[in-house]
Amino acid sequence: MAEYIDFFNVYIMGSTQIFFQFYFFVKILKKKVKFPVYILFTVCAAFVIDFVPAGTILEFGTFVLLLTLGGMLLCHANFKSSILYAALATEMMLLCFGIVKYLSTILYLAVPAALRVHAAAGIVFMLSSEMASLLLTGICYFFIYRYYSCYIVAEMQHIFLVFIPILMIFIMGEYFNSLESGVEIIESAGTIGYLFNHWWLLILHVLGIASLFCILFSYKKLLHSFRLSTQLSLLEQEEHSMKQYVEEAKAHYDETKSFRHDVRNHITVIKELLQNGKMEQAVNYIEDMDEMAENMSFPCSTNHPVVDILVGNKLGIAKSMGIQADCSLLLPYPCGLRDIDICIVLSNALDNAIHACKSMDVDAEKYIRVSGRIQGDFLMMEIENSYQGNSMFKEGTGLSNIKTVAEKYDGAMSAEMRGNVFVLQVLLILPRHSEGVSQQTD
Repeated sequence: MAEYIDFFNVYIMGSTQIFFQFYFFVKILKKKVKFPVYILFTVCAAFVIDFVPAGTILEFGTFVLLLTLGGMLLCHANFKSSILYAALATEMMLLCFGIVKYLSTILYLAVPAALRVHAAAGIVFMLSSEMASLLLTGICYFFIYRYYSCYIVAEMQHIFLVFIPILMIFIMGEYFNSLESGVEIIESAGTIGYLFNHWWLLILHVLGIASLFCILFSYKKLLHSFRLSTQLSLLEQEEHSMKQYVEEAKAHYDETKSFRHDVRNHITVIKELLQNGKMEQAVNYIEDMDEMAENMSFPCSTNHPVVDILVGNKLGIAKSMGIQADCSLLLPYPCGLRDIDICIVLSNALDNAIHACKSMDVDAEKYIRVSGRIQGDFLMMEIENSYQGNSMFKEGTGLSNIKTVAEKYDGAMSAEMRGNVFVLQVLLILPRHSEGVSQQTD
């Protein structure tokens, strides 16, 4: 009978736990695998775990390693997310099984001794304990997946804020579990007493689960704070940019208004010069007027008035520094994107390009090229500039703001070095309601 019970505990319930754990692991990774993959992983993991001593740190490490490899090879997930979720899933299951184990032990001691001697009662008690452990683990898995998975996936660069506390909770749990190995069971007068307080172990495991959820909750709040900080930075930049562009638009409008007000007088002067036969002076006067009109026009024409002001201003600054500037960006107006979002992308990109060119040697060739157009529902913009230095660059606030805007429109951003040239590409997907945009660009 004991052999059947051992077989059931090791292979049946052990495989069930592995299958259940891997299912949660795949779900929280937000991946999809076929059912035979679950069976394959369960069988392989059960075979490996059979050679590992139960209830040891080695068993925990083996579980984490197997799940990590499964996430990378079977689910095609990255290493950071795989090892984090593997540790979280394994530690949560160990804590849940520990809670049920010590609680069932306490309840078992409360059962009259006459009932404990029956084998059937022991089997029923064991099955109930295993089912309760899986149920408690499932509830904890559900709450993690439902309320915290999106936040953990969002910012994997902060993985150690979650991983290290999980590891510390495991180490403390293993320490207290090791104390249980020194517990001796004393039987006297039909009673069983434990030298070690199982209530204390139960409380420690409950506190372990509570600590895990507190860590996840704090991490969620911390990420929310990071996002608010990023949004605040974008809003401050928007406010600064809008004030700058409004002032430039006002100045341009005042110049245009003044020119329109004086154009009748200019025509009168030209007419008088022509009537008096002063042809050469009339031609010179017309050339002066043409120069005035040229100064009031935008140095960059993208068909988008807001972008014209922005790019014209930035490229004007670049030219004043001896940087060659060229713009072949073509945008319709309106194009379905918020003006301020396009300005955030272009202003940060051009500021970075100007700064990179400014840092180059005096005799080096400096240039900035802006290009892009809308094709169908996609807007692809490319900002290319000369670059001097090593091939590594750091993604600062400017590129981070561009990436935020790209993700807002379900697009993407890529930045790479091509020799001595830095190339920034930004892909934005136009909202569906902006129909007819592609026709305007053709």
